[in-house]
Amino acid sequence: MKQAVAEFIGTMTLVLFGCGAAVIAGADIGHTGIAFAFGLALLAMAYGIGGVSGCHINPAVTIGAVVAGRLPASKAGTYIISQVAGAVVGALILYIIVTGKGGGYDVSTSGLGQNGWGAGYLGEYNVVSAFVFELVATFLFVIVILGSTGAKAPAAFAGLAIGLSLVAIHLLGINVTGVSVNPARSFGPALFAGGHALGQLWLFILAPILGAVAAGALFKTGLLDAD
Repeated sequence: MKQAVAEFIGTMTLVLFGCGAAVIAGADIGHTGIAFAFGLALLAMAYGIGGVSGCHINPAVTIGAVVAGRLPASKAGTYIISQVAGAVVGALILYIIVTGKGGGYDVSTSGLGQNGWGAGYLGEYNVVSAFVFELVATFLFVIVILGSTGAKAPAAFAGLAIGLSLVAIHLLGINVTGVSVNPARSFGPALFAGGHALGQLWLFILAPILGAVAAGALFKTGLLDAD
């Protein structure tokens, strides 16, 4: 139960502050500010709940940890359900906030920080670019997570390494997909944005999972694991 609550709160925070920065303050802080909002939210949660659940707050990370042998498969379902629930609640809180704006706010047209690709979405990159970015970025992200949390890694700096890696990923990829590397982060906002966002959701589930599985498998072989 402690781990479920931690993962719920952590994912809720990531979606609320990361997507919230994009939706509410994006015009003022730009892509760099949004990148740091996601990274700092993850960094804070890494130190806030890391000792309870490991602060996965991402189904792809959980799956990667299972493949690497870092997490029992029996716990994966609880983690993932809690993460998805947290993302939905985080998106709901953001929805309530933005729709209270004077003059109105239409989520169907202005969005809720959902991920996407193609015509009309940020840099208008195609589906191949989006898929490759999400797969490779998640692969590298999970490598950082598994490497920095290994038994021989300096534990005090794990949260910093993970948070800053998420900042770097966003700096590169916001124009491509808005950056997911996290199926739960994509699901929450898409649920409220509906339409096109839900239709493109499959990519932000499949590509991150494949990238995470590849990273976990690499650690499982012992090629990168220093344990």
